[in-house]
Amino acid sequence: MKIKNLIAAVLMVPALALASGDAVHLDKAPNLQGDNASLQNGAKMFVNYCQSCHGASFIRYEKLLDIGLTEQQIKDNLMFTGDKLGDTMKIAMRPSEAKKWFGATPPDLTLEARAVASAHGSGADWIYTYLRSFYKDDLRPTGWNNVIFPNVGMPNVLWELQGVQVLEVSKDDNGVEHKKLVLAEPGKLTPEQFDKQVADLTAFIVWMGEPGAGTRKAIGFGVLAFLAVLFVAAYALKKNYWKDIH
Repeated sequence: MKIKNLIAAVLMVPALALASGDAVHLDKAPNLQGDNASLQNGAKMFVNYCQSCHGASFIRYEKLLDIGLTEQQIKDNLMFTGDKLGDTMKIAMRPSEAKKWFGATPPDLTLEARAVASAHGSGADWIYTYLRSFYKDDLRPTGWNNVIFPNVGMPNVLWELQGVQVLEVSKDDNGVEHKKLVLAEPGKLTPEQFDKQVADLTAFIVWMGEPGAGTRKAIGFGVLAFLAVLFVAAYALKKNYWKDIH
């Protein structure tokens, strides 16, 4: 896998409105937790497009074994030169350099989905919407802006895949402003293909926040099933004990 040398990355911060007004509009992200093929592709997307600037310092490379990858696949496709399987997914960029280039240090993304969820109810929906909401803006230093994060201090790292979007602003008869993103130049992928790639990347970022979520939920369902069976047995035993009284 070729690791692209991209100097920009995904800054996850509280979102502003996608449309005019105070309400935040977020597109629904597909739920791909438990889909190892999607998570593996999301890991590839993360390493190629995000990890140049964003670390995942609470996740070790060996943890990717949990999504169905082999040690050799991880070493060959997802690790930088010199990294070891037991190392965390950190980056070499110094925080001071990142702040100088972007105006703020790009955050570690291990727990970002959970952090955004605390503000917006769904970290997955926010990340999924954010990554698909960049548009060309020549007034910005990077040449890019974002609808739900105005004046974002980074370029669109996925523009080659998505293409170039422009923002169209109009007003209705009541003077209410409406914003619409229009694809001015197509990218390497169709909109449907691009949305799938972003969905996979979003799923991987969500997975990093709690890799054991699937196991935890499976155990929870198992416990509930056991309690249901125990309730039936306990109720039958209770009826047997009290049959001569009732």
